[in-house]
Amino acid sequence: MSEAAASVRILLVDDHPLVRDGVRARLETVPGFAVVAEAGTATEALTQAEIHTPDIALMDVGLPGTSGVELARMCHERFPALRIVMLTMHDQPQVVVEAFRAGARGYVLKDSPAQEIVAAIQTVMAGRRYYSAGVADALAHGAAPEPLLSVREKEVLAFIAEGLSSKEIAQRLDLSVRTVETHRLNIKRKLELDGSAALARFAVERKWTGL
Repeated sequence: MSEAAASVRILLVDDHPLVRDGVRARLETVPGFAVVAEAGTATEALTQAEIHTPDIALMDVGLPGTSGVELARMCHERFPALRIVMLTMHDQPQVVVEAFRAGARGYVLKDSPAQEIVAAIQTVMAGRRYYSAGVADALAHGAAPEPLLSVREKEVLAFIAEGLSSKEIAQRLDLSVRTVETHRLNIKRKLELDGSAALARFAVERKWTGL
């Protein structure tokens, strides 16, 4: 399938080419999916994300140099519209929590069946979170991570609470209005709240105003 015809454009990030080959083979059988780029390091991933503007990135935690969790944080900051799913062997609860804090929306173990990877992509693309069965088991004895916001999202939310428009927020943070609107959308999805009043109330309750 051509990139233009695909409804979901995917970036694969893993330092093992054989792993990428296997995941690509699984995904390319799914109608509407297209792997548009691959990367083996965080630096390569950022470059490929800039060039190909994928909709979603599947990335390993254990990358050489910069970790996948840190890469998720960088991507979330630089490409707020990019949805991130961790695809890894690490099932430690703390790693899972850190990944979601960094901006990941899904977490799937590499030994999961192919249909679970597909389900993760579809669920995250629909604006919801996804945990594979193995991750859910690892978190069973503790609370699942809250829908935590990135530092930038907290800044945007604080300005929303002050009643600023997207244009005014963009000027304050030296961002484009489109980027601010994307942050607004991501905040609403994470918090499952709609409307500026509800967002402002959430920020005030947590003392996230005047950051």
